[in-house]
Amino acid sequence: MGEAVPPRVDVLCFGEPMLEFNQLPRGENDPRTLYLEGHGGDTSNAAIAAARSGARAGYLTAIGRDAAGDSFMELWAREGVDTTHVLRDPEAPTGVYFVTHGPEGHCFTFYRTGSAASRYRPEDLPEAAIRGARVLHLSGISQAISTSACDAGFRAIEIARAAGVKVSYDTNLRLRLWPVRRAAAVIHAAVALADIVFPSLEDAEALTGLADPDAIADFYLRLCPLVLLKLGREGAMLCTRAGRTRIPAHKVEAVDATGAGDTFAGAFLARHIAAGEGPLAAARYANAAAALATTGYGAVAPIPRREQVLALLSGEGGAG
Repeated sequence: MGEAVPPRVDVLCFGEPMLEFNQLPRGENDPRTLYLEGHGGDTSNAAIAAARSGARAGYLTAIGRDAAGDSFMELWAREGVDTTHVLRDPEAPTGVYFVTHGPEGHCFTFYRTGSAASRYRPEDLPEAAIRGARVLHLSGISQAISTSACDAGFRAIEIARAAGVKVSYDTNLRLRLWPVRRAAAVIHAAVALADIVFPSLEDAEALTGLADPDAIADFYLRLCPLVLLKLGREGAMLCTRAGRTRIPAHKVEAVDATGAGDTFAGAFLARHIAAGEGPLAAARYANAAAALATTGYGAVAPIPRREQVLALLSGEGGAG
């Protein structure tokens, strides 16, 4: 027998990218509301975070044959994210969303009905690419955008598991897309098939009805062996069936938390799956990367590169 062929990508993400318009602070005596154009979409952000942290990342999705879709193809090319299996739909648009900021934090307004990604079907999946990856990453949003996308997510998980490929899942609950009971049923069915899950405390409270982080950890550990509970300003908690570790937050000058949780997931997968680091080292790295991701506006621009994360961890640099 010949030598095994290494996987073409380490982290293969599935979901919906969306063109982003992020509200900028108003200038003094300026009544206008200005928006910074950028890129978003949770699993696209995770793929870019993984690539910036040294992993070979790829993306599965459908985007429109429009200017927004062209912009994403250019972005992924710059970031080194493989787009071999990105579909271009001539009849449906690429989704768009707006981010506004207020006293309660950031707020999203989405325009994604009928988007190209929402038309993705199980038969569109590139099975060989999934079998060749080290980890398949998807989210609640990946499955919430349509029935066909939901089915595609489950089929992708089935293909990955049959091939011995790890499955990673971010709950990323969006109640504007589906009611909480339906979301909980689908998300928890997917989590039960995953090897790694990334719930946020806010998501988990809505999905489980629990408030205590340890009780939430117990709930998800019954479904999945490795739980990374994202606690926002309180850091994160690494949970396994053998024990759990609290990871304190880093003090940074946070201005926009858009994409921070996605950065955590992509950075963790890059270090744990692609680089082979232990879960605790990878979680500490991901926690620092997520902190840095809050120090600029937009989902993608502030995602740090590996050297910035290492500088924060070593105390030699700050928010980058």
